[in-house]
Amino acid sequence: MSENIPVNPGKLLVVVTSLPTIEAAKSLARGLVEKNFAACVQITEGVQSIYRWEGKTCEEQEVLLSAKTTESKWFEILAFIQKAHPYELPEILAFSPQQYERQYGKWVESEVNLLL
Repeated sequence: MSENIPVNPGKLLVVVTSLPTIEAAKSLARGLVEKNFAACVQITEGVQSIYRWEGKTCEEQEVLLSAKTTESKWFEILAFIQKAHPYELPEILAFSPQQYERQYGKWVESEVNLLL
């Protein structure tokens, strides 16, 4: 049975960004995993975004990317996304879960700390 107890809440991060196409999302996801910036990246298609940009209300179909990493990788993953992202001003958000399954957290930490 999995333990679902609080682990160090600042340790695990879920980094979220949105992209214009599935191809862009897959490319960014592969780069994050191959460079050990993230242990796992999930991609969700069909996100409908409504936002204001340069004074106009915009509506777009987007792809949501959710990367599992650790706090120690924040600055690397932030810089990588900023450089590789096709948007002028990409959404880059990071959340620290209060609780997560202990073995999953250990796996994420081990994956992002692999030596290349």
